Amino acid sequence: MVPDCGVAAINRLCEPSSELAVEERWYPATALDDLLGIAEGKVNDTRLYRCLDHLIPHKTKLERHLRQRYGEFVRRDFDVLLYDLTSSYVEGEAEENPMMRRGYSRDHRGDCKQVVIALIVNEDGFPLSYETFDGNRADVTTLETVIRMVERKYGKARRVWIFDRGIISEDNLQALRKRDGQYLVGTPRAKLKQFEKQLLEGEWEKIRPDVEVQTSATPTGDETYILCRSTARKEKERRCGTAFPPVWRRH
Repeated sequence: MVPDCGVAAINRLCEPSSELAVEERWYPATALDDLLGIAEGKVNDTRLYRCLDHLIPHKTKLERHLRQRYGEFVRRDFDVLLYDLTSSYVEGEAEENPMMRRGYSRDHRGDCKQVVIALIVNEDGFPLSYETFDGNRADVTTLETVIRMVERKYGKARRVWIFDRGIISEDNLQALRKRDGQYLVGTPRAKLKQFEKQLLEGEWEKIRPDVEVQTSATPTGDETYILCRSTARKEKERRCGTAFPPVWRRH
Protein backbone atom coordinates (compact mmCIF):
# COMPACT_ATOMS: atom_id res chain seq x y z
CA MET A 1 0.00 0.00 0.00
CA VAL A 2 1.18 3.52 -0.78
CA PRO A 3 2.23 5.06 2.60
CA ASP A 4 -0.08 8.05 2.20
CA CYS A 5 -3.03 5.75 1.55
CA GLY A 6 -2.17 3.70 4.63
CA VAL A 7 -2.15 6.84 6.74
CA ALA A 8 -5.47 7.99 5.23
CA ALA A 9 -7.09 4.59 5.88
CA ILE A 10 -5.90 4.53 9.51
CA ASN A 11 -7.16 8.08 10.01
CA ARG A 12 -10.62 7.18 8.67
CA LEU A 13 -10.82 4.31 11.15
CA CYS A 14 -9.48 6.19 14.17
CA GLU A 15 -10.35 9.88 13.84
CA PRO A 16 -11.78 10.92 10.46
CA SER A 17 -10.33 14.29 9.47
CA SER A 18 -9.70 16.38 6.40
CA GLU A 19 -6.47 15.82 4.49
CA LEU A 20 -5.16 19.17 5.70
CA ALA A 21 -6.01 18.34 9.32
CA VAL A 22 -4.27 14.97 8.95
CA GLU A 23 -1.09 16.68 7.79
CA GLU A 24 -1.09 19.56 10.28
CA ARG A 25 -2.51 18.03 13.46
CA TRP A 26 -3.39 14.36 13.48
CA TYR A 27 -0.39 12.67 11.84
CA PRO A 28 2.29 14.61 13.80
CA ALA A 29 0.61 13.51 17.04
CA THR A 30 0.93 9.79 16.15
CA ALA A 31 3.85 7.38 15.95
CA LEU A 32 2.94 6.27 12.43
CA ASP A 33 6.17 7.57 10.92
CA ASP A 34 8.10 5.04 13.02
CA LEU A 35 5.52 2.24 12.83
CA LEU A 36 5.16 2.47 9.05
CA GLY A 37 8.68 3.58 8.29
CA ILE A 38 7.59 6.70 6.44
CA ALA A 39 10.33 9.16 5.58
CA GLU A 40 10.00 12.72 6.82
CA GLY A 41 7.98 14.99 4.54
CA LYS A 42 6.27 12.15 2.69
CA VAL A 43 2.84 12.82 4.22
CA ASN A 44 1.22 16.06 3.12
CA ASP A 45 -2.22 17.15 2.03
CA THR A 46 -1.39 17.07 -1.69
CA ARG A 47 -0.20 13.46 -1.55
CA LEU A 48 -3.16 12.51 0.65
CA TYR A 49 -5.60 13.97 -1.88
CA ARG A 50 -3.96 11.88 -4.60
CA CYS A 51 -4.71 8.72 -2.62
CA LEU A 52 -8.25 8.94 -3.96
CA ASP A 53 -6.88 8.42 -7.46
CA HIS A 54 -5.85 4.91 -6.40
CA LEU A 55 -9.43 4.12 -5.33
CA ILE A 56 -11.26 5.26 -8.48
CA PRO A 57 -10.55 2.07 -10.50
CA HIS A 58 -12.01 0.03 -7.61
CA LYS A 59 -15.02 2.27 -6.93
CA THR A 60 -17.75 -0.16 -8.04
CA LYS A 61 -16.22 -3.16 -6.25
CA LEU A 62 -15.81 -1.15 -3.05
CA GLU A 63 -19.40 0.10 -3.16
CA ARG A 64 -20.78 -3.41 -3.68
CA HIS A 65 -18.62 -4.82 -0.88
CA LEU A 66 -19.61 -2.10 1.60
CA ARG A 67 -23.28 -2.46 0.73
CA GLN A 68 -23.12 -6.21 1.30
CA ARG A 69 -21.27 -5.91 4.60
CA TYR A 70 -23.59 -3.16 5.82
CA GLY A 71 -26.61 -5.36 5.05
CA GLU A 72 -25.06 -8.27 6.94
CA PHE A 73 -24.29 -6.25 10.07
CA VAL A 74 -27.32 -3.97 10.25
CA ARG A 75 -29.88 -6.12 8.45
CA ARG A 76 -31.05 -3.22 6.34
CA ASP A 77 -32.07 -3.23 2.71
CA PHE A 78 -31.66 -0.52 0.13
CA ASP A 79 -35.20 -0.42 -1.24
CA VAL A 80 -35.72 3.20 -0.08
CA LEU A 81 -33.19 5.56 -1.65
CA LEU A 82 -32.73 9.27 -1.06
CA TYR A 83 -31.18 11.15 -3.95
CA ASP A 84 -29.76 14.66 -3.92
CA LEU A 85 -27.10 16.78 -5.59
CA THR A 86 -24.53 19.30 -4.52
CA SER A 87 -21.59 21.00 -6.20
CA SER A 88 -18.00 21.89 -5.47
CA TYR A 89 -16.28 24.85 -7.06
CA VAL A 90 -12.64 25.71 -7.71
CA GLU A 91 -10.93 29.05 -8.05
CA GLY A 92 -8.99 29.04 -11.30
CA GLU A 93 -9.50 27.83 -14.85
CA ALA A 94 -9.09 24.09 -14.14
CA GLU A 95 -8.08 23.69 -17.78
CA GLU A 96 -7.02 20.05 -17.35
CA ASN A 97 -10.42 18.97 -16.01
CA PRO A 98 -13.14 19.09 -18.69
CA MET A 99 -15.87 18.42 -16.11
CA MET A 100 -15.28 21.79 -14.49
CA ARG A 101 -17.88 24.11 -15.98
CA ARG A 102 -19.82 27.17 -14.91
CA GLY A 103 -23.39 26.36 -13.94
CA TYR A 104 -25.97 26.88 -11.22
CA SER A 105 -23.90 27.57 -8.11
CA ARG A 106 -25.27 26.51 -4.73
CA ASP A 107 -22.37 28.41 -3.21
CA HIS A 108 -23.33 31.66 -4.97
CA ARG A 109 -20.06 31.55 -6.89
CA GLY A 110 -21.24 31.79 -10.45
CA ASP A 111 -17.84 33.23 -11.34
CA CYS A 112 -16.15 29.89 -10.60
CA LYS A 113 -16.12 26.59 -12.40
CA GLN A 114 -17.59 23.65 -10.57
CA VAL A 115 -18.44 19.95 -10.67
CA VAL A 116 -21.86 18.52 -9.75
CA ILE A 117 -21.90 15.64 -7.26
CA ALA A 118 -24.85 13.24 -6.95
CA LEU A 119 -25.25 11.15 -3.80
CA ILE A 120 -27.56 8.20 -3.16
CA VAL A 121 -28.12 7.07 0.45
CA ASN A 122 -30.51 4.67 2.16
CA GLU A 123 -33.01 5.65 4.84
CA ASP A 124 -30.31 5.42 7.50
CA GLY A 125 -28.09 7.83 5.58
CA PHE A 126 -25.64 5.10 4.53
CA PRO A 127 -24.12 6.04 1.13
CA LEU A 128 -24.96 3.57 -1.60
CA SER A 129 -23.07 5.34 -4.37
CA TYR A 130 -22.12 8.68 -5.83
CA GLU A 131 -21.63 10.06 -9.32
CA THR A 132 -20.06 13.21 -10.71
CA PHE A 133 -21.40 15.32 -13.55
CA ASP A 134 -20.21 18.29 -15.54
CA GLY A 135 -20.58 21.55 -13.64
CA ASN A 136 -23.22 22.86 -16.04
CA ARG A 137 -25.40 19.74 -15.87
CA ALA A 138 -29.00 20.52 -14.87
CA ASP A 139 -30.25 18.56 -11.84
CA VAL A 140 -33.36 17.38 -13.64
CA THR A 141 -31.29 15.60 -16.32
CA THR A 142 -29.31 13.41 -13.91
CA LEU A 143 -31.92 11.05 -12.48
CA GLU A 144 -32.25 8.50 -15.27
CA THR A 145 -28.46 8.22 -15.52
CA VAL A 146 -28.31 7.46 -11.81
CA ILE A 147 -31.19 4.97 -11.96
CA ARG A 148 -29.42 3.04 -14.71
CA MET A 149 -26.21 3.09 -12.70
CA VAL A 150 -27.94 1.69 -9.60
CA GLU A 151 -29.63 -1.03 -11.65
CA ARG A 152 -26.35 -1.96 -13.31
CA LYS A 153 -24.58 -2.31 -9.97
CA TYR A 154 -27.33 -3.76 -7.79
CA GLY A 155 -29.96 -5.15 -10.15
CA LYS A 156 -33.49 -4.04 -10.84
CA ALA A 157 -35.91 -3.75 -7.94
CA ARG A 158 -39.13 -1.98 -7.02
CA ARG A 159 -37.32 0.76 -5.15
CA VAL A 160 -38.78 3.89 -3.55
CA TRP A 161 -36.94 7.03 -4.65
CA ILE A 162 -37.09 10.24 -2.61
CA PHE A 163 -35.89 13.55 -4.03
CA ASP A 164 -36.77 17.24 -4.01
CA ARG A 165 -38.62 19.36 -6.54
CA GLY A 166 -35.44 20.38 -8.37
CA ILE A 167 -35.21 16.90 -9.92
CA ILE A 168 -38.87 16.57 -10.87
CA SER A 169 -40.04 16.27 -14.44
CA GLU A 170 -42.80 14.16 -15.92
CA ASP A 171 -40.16 12.31 -17.95
CA ASN A 172 -38.31 11.37 -14.75
CA LEU A 173 -41.47 10.20 -13.01
CA GLN A 174 -42.49 8.23 -16.08
CA ALA A 175 -39.08 6.54 -16.12
CA LEU A 176 -39.69 5.38 -12.54
CA ARG A 177 -43.19 4.16 -13.35
CA LYS A 178 -41.89 2.12 -16.29
CA ARG A 179 -39.53 0.37 -13.88
CA ASP A 180 -42.42 -0.30 -11.50
CA GLY A 181 -40.71 2.03 -9.08
CA GLN A 182 -42.30 4.24 -6.46
CA TYR A 183 -41.43 7.77 -5.43
CA LEU A 184 -41.95 10.43 -2.80
CA VAL A 185 -41.01 13.77 -4.30
CA GLY A 186 -41.33 17.45 -3.56
CA THR A 187 -44.00 19.25 -5.58
CA PRO A 188 -43.67 22.71 -7.18
CA ARG A 189 -45.59 25.40 -5.31
CA ALA A 190 -47.68 26.06 -8.41
CA LYS A 191 -49.52 22.82 -7.59
CA LEU A 192 -50.67 24.28 -4.28
CA LYS A 193 -53.59 26.03 -5.99
CA GLN A 194 -55.17 22.63 -6.60
CA PHE A 195 -55.45 22.08 -2.86
CA GLU A 196 -56.64 25.52 -1.81
CA LYS A 197 -60.13 24.34 -0.83
CA GLN A 198 -58.80 21.35 1.07
CA LEU A 199 -56.34 23.54 2.93
CA LEU A 200 -59.16 25.77 4.05
CA GLU A 201 -61.69 23.05 4.86
CA GLY A 202 -59.77 19.83 5.42
CA GLU A 203 -58.72 18.26 8.69
CA TRP A 204 -55.09 17.98 9.63
CA GLU A 205 -53.72 14.81 11.21
CA LYS A 206 -50.97 15.22 13.77
CA ILE A 207 -48.19 12.67 13.20
CA ARG A 208 -45.62 14.33 15.47
CA PRO A 209 -45.98 16.97 18.16
CA ASP A 210 -45.01 19.71 15.70
CA VAL A 211 -46.01 18.12 12.36
CA GLU A 212 -49.46 17.81 10.75
CA VAL A 213 -50.44 16.36 7.37
CA GLN A 214 -53.32 16.07 4.93
CA THR A 215 -53.54 13.66 2.02
CA SER A 216 -55.35 13.99 -1.30
CA ALA A 217 -55.50 11.24 -3.91
CA THR A 218 -55.65 12.04 -7.63
CA PRO A 219 -58.83 11.05 -9.52
CA THR A 220 -57.05 8.02 -11.00
CA GLY A 221 -55.84 6.95 -7.59
CA ASP A 222 -52.30 6.26 -8.76
CA GLU A 223 -50.80 9.21 -6.89
CA THR A 224 -51.35 10.83 -3.52
CA TYR A 225 -50.43 14.39 -2.63
CA ILE A 226 -49.29 14.88 0.95
CA LEU A 227 -49.55 18.36 2.42
CA CYS A 228 -47.32 18.96 5.41
CA ARG A 229 -46.99 21.75 7.93
CA SER A 230 -44.88 22.13 11.03
CA THR A 231 -44.29 24.86 13.56
CA ALA A 232 -40.57 24.95 12.75
CA ARG A 233 -41.23 25.23 9.01
CA LYS A 234 -43.89 27.87 9.58
CA GLU A 235 -41.45 29.99 11.56
CA LYS A 236 -38.73 29.57 8.93
CA GLU A 237 -41.01 30.54 6.05
CA ARG A 238 -42.34 33.50 8.01
CA ARG A 239 -38.79 34.79 8.31
CA CYS A 240 -38.24 34.21 4.57
CA GLY A 241 -41.47 35.93 3.58
CA THR A 242 -43.44 32.82 2.50
CA ALA A 243 -46.25 31.00 4.22
CA PHE A 244 -47.12 27.87 2.25
CA PRO A 245 -47.02 24.30 3.53
CA PRO A 246 -44.78 21.99 1.50
CA VAL A 247 -46.50 19.50 -0.80
CA TRP A 248 -45.12 16.04 -1.48
CA ARG A 249 -46.23 13.71 -4.24
CA ARG A 250 -46.33 9.97 -3.62
CA HIS A 251 -46.70 7.09 -6.09
